[in-house]
Amino acid sequence: MREKLRDPILIQAVIAAALSFAHIHDIAEAAGQGGWKAWAYPVSVDLLMVMAWKQIRTDDGSSKAAPWVWFLVSLAASLGANIATAGVLNLANLPVGLRVLVAGWPAIAFLGGSLLVHSRKTHAEEPQEPAGEPEADEVEEVDPEPVNEAPARVLVSYAEAAGIIGVAPETVRGAANGDNPRIRKFYLEPGNPRSVRVDLNEARKVINNRRPVGA
Repeated sequence: MREKLRDPILIQAVIAAALSFAHIHDIAEAAGQGGWKAWAYPVSVDLLMVMAWKQIRTDDGSSKAAPWVWFLVSLAASLGANIATAGVLNLANLPVGLRVLVAGWPAIAFLGGSLLVHSRKTHAEEPQEPAGEPEADEVEEVDPEPVNEAPARVLVSYAEAAGIIGVAPETVRGAANGDNPRIRKFYLEPGNPRSVRVDLNEARKVINNRRPVGA
């Protein structure tokens, strides 16, 4: 369906542009702009209109006021030329105001084109705000689990260990001696039996494990 409509629309656009082009040429020529200058006027008008319309279509939406102003100015110039050549004005004796407008049009078109180009470059060169860095996921701080350190040795004599644990000294002595000692002995003086000591924590553990339940 779009392809069927494209050709008639294109033909209509070419016809409208050609008629408008010729009417602007006739007005410029009637205003004293002969030769190649008369043909430059319609080119200037149509070019300004195309520039303004292109910027209206491609602008990011920050400000379309300027492109619309210059589009309407060029449209008014083209439409005015079409109306003026339809018998409304005597082309052999154009009003002074219209002659002045035709003479000043090149400067107006240059100003409009320069502003449109400058506005387009300004929008293109505006630095874009950098994308925000993604927020890092909050890491929950976990307290390290305490390491079960071995309790410090408390070296005591057989009698001291027995008194603290609540057993007879022979019980502690027997667990530290014999063919299968269950409590390690530590010598404060090497080779001196009187300097033998046992670890209180180890002795308590061994004696309590051997003690009958309820004893």
